[in-house]
Formats: sequence, structure tokens, C-alpha cells
Amino acid sequence: MAYTIRPYADGDAEALSLVTLAAIATIGPKGYSQEQVAAWAARHIQPERIAGRVAAGDMVFVAADAEDKPVAYVLLEASGHVDMLYNHPDHSRAGLADQLLMEAENKARTLGIERLYTEASELAQSAFERAGYSLGERRDFTIEHMRQPVPIHNYAMEKTLG
Repeated sequence: MAYTIRPYADGDAEALSLVTLAAIATIGPKGYSQEQVAAWAARHIQPERIAGRVAAGDMVFVAADAEDKPVAYVLLEASGHVDMLYNHPDHSRAGLADQLLMEAENKARTLGIERLYTEASELAQSAFERAGYSLGERRDFTIEHMRQPVPIHNYAMEKTLG
């Protein structure tokens, strides 16, 4: 299947929210408990969250299918923080995460950003490693869900741009 990497477009927010939820629900259980997956997904159910981030100046790059339907995306902040990288499970293993991370890196270079950093999930860690990010420490924390703290973890990772 042919994909296009493009900037976020008005109207993408709902599709990107669905990509996020599908990725968390389908791929999440491979590295996290059901309780952790539910808490994680609950933080991403509002499409306006992504639109708000773009309106605030964050950059989103989208992988779209032949019909221009978003199937994966990455969010880059002006600080160099890569905050989100999600791929719809029906379009995994197509190299989209690698392409999106390269697009974010290229944009960062044009903006003079010297360091990219992220908090990668158990499942995204390998994509960031392939893109040349170095693994930092495991971060253990809790997410409030259903009025209960749910313990979860991710990994600090970074890449220096030369």
C-alpha cells in the first residue's frame, strides 16, 4: 500500500484520535495490563486534544493512505519533545513510524533544534531505537483512572542532532 507523509490538515483530529485509540487498545496489551491500557486510552479519547495542540503551535506529521485517510502520526513540540507516535494496527509493519520520526527529525533540524527527546512506551521503544534514540531510564508513574491511581511506565529516550 502507498502512503504519503504530510503535515496535519484541518479535519484530521478525529481520525488521529481513532488511530491513537486503536493502537492503544490493540497493541497496548502486548506490553501493559488491561488496567494500564484502559487508563492510557482514557487520556486520548478527545479529538480536540490533538487539534488544540496544533493550534498551540505543536507540529503533527501524518501518514495517510491512498485515500488520504490518516493511519499514523507523530507530534513534535518546538522544544524537541516528541510527544506522540501512534500507528493504526492495520497499518503496522509498513515502516510508517520510521518515516514519521525521520520527518520530525528533518523538521527539527530546519528549526535549529539540537536534541529530540521522548517518553517511549514499552511498544514504541524499538521504533525510537531504530531512529537512533538512546535509551535512558525507565520512568515509573501513575495515571489517575476511575478515581484510582494506575501504575504504568515508559522510557526516557533522546537523540542529539548533528
